[in-house]
Amino acid sequence: MDTTKITDVWDHVVGTQPDPPTWLVAVTGLVALTAILPDVAWRISRNVVTIAHEGGHGLIALLTGRSLDGIRLHSDTSGLTVSRGRPTGLGMILTAAAGYTAPPLLGLGGAWLLAAGHITALLWTATALLAAMLVMIRNAFGALSVVVTGGAFLLVSWLTGPDVQAAFAYAAVWFLLLAGARPVFELQRKRGQGGAPDSDADQLGRLTNVPGGLWVTLFAAVALFSLFGGGRWLLGL
Repeated sequence: MDTTKITDVWDHVVGTQPDPPTWLVAVTGLVALTAILPDVAWRISRNVVTIAHEGGHGLIALLTGRSLDGIRLHSDTSGLTVSRGRPTGLGMILTAAAGYTAPPLLGLGGAWLLAAGHITALLWTATALLAAMLVMIRNAFGALSVVVTGGAFLLVSWLTGPDVQAAFAYAAVWFLLLAGARPVFELQRKRGQGGAPDSDADQLGRLTNVPGGLWVTLFAAVALFSLFGGGRWLLGL
């Protein structure tokens, strides 16, 4: 590829694309809801949330100076991120808090990019993040999940036109914004039934002496704030 072609590709990635019509933005939001509300669909789509959740743990672990040993994603939509470092302290607290907050915050960041017209940049950024995460996956199902998800972003960005790219990007961001809250409420329901004693919220409770229920409240607040702010950006309000 010569220099001119490289420049053209770069300009396309960092450039802006026209905003899709409002009706398309609304329809993609409804499509995202159909992947979240029905339990049958959620058992499949929740795997995407798990990728974001465990990716959040892994990214913050690295940014706070911890050593990341690997990430596992399981077919029951659970996951595990293993890092090494001090078992207490700010780095461990931020790493533990990153899981449930990652999907909605990623959605919020994606909404900001789309509101600025950077549809192609969003698709390529998502592909790059998933490719980086693949290096740290340590089981076959996890690798398959990340490859399929990343492949979808890559194929859409390379092989489809602007309208399809816009619809896919908006649907993906709506999904992260809307799906970010459901795992938090599921977690609180399990905790209310005496389950999930080693959940992120309860680990944070032991690390900080702040009750796990307050951490769940924080997770919910982040999810709802992200949905409100991101939704306004997507709808152009």
